[in-house]
Amino acid sequence: MTVVIVVCGLLLTIGGVCAVVRAERGPSMLDRTVALDIVVTTLTAAGALFAAVERRTDIVPILVVLSLVGFVGSVTIARFASVEPAGEGRVRTPEEVAAESAEALRLEELAEAAAHPRPAEPAAPPTHDATGDVR
Repeated sequence: MTVVIVVCGLLLTIGGVCAVVRAERGPSMLDRTVALDIVVTTLTAAGALFAAVERRTDIVPILVVLSLVGFVGSVTIARFASVEPAGEGRVRTPEEVAAESAEALRLEELAEAAAHPRPAEPAAPPTHDATGDVR
């Protein structure tokens, strides 16, 4: 039984260290969010391991609260970090959003121009040649 506890503790420690390194290096906010979510999960698992080893049930509410805080934090950051169109299930890049906005603006200007056409240019007055004929 002691071997299992030591192996579990070692794996949790390695996972936590790797997650902290990932959170430090980044490069994006979502990478850091996932890494910190793994840290919270590792802490929760370590608390569960401690509770199992010491046979303590009073730690379970703390574990539930810790897991809920980690979940709500991750969902909140993911919600505000993503730009998701209504019809698609993927996150668009800022470049895609800018290109689509520019295209929508161009189409809107074309529709506005079609709805309100400019008045036609008046025809040039007829010219007369040397003989007096109208061209």
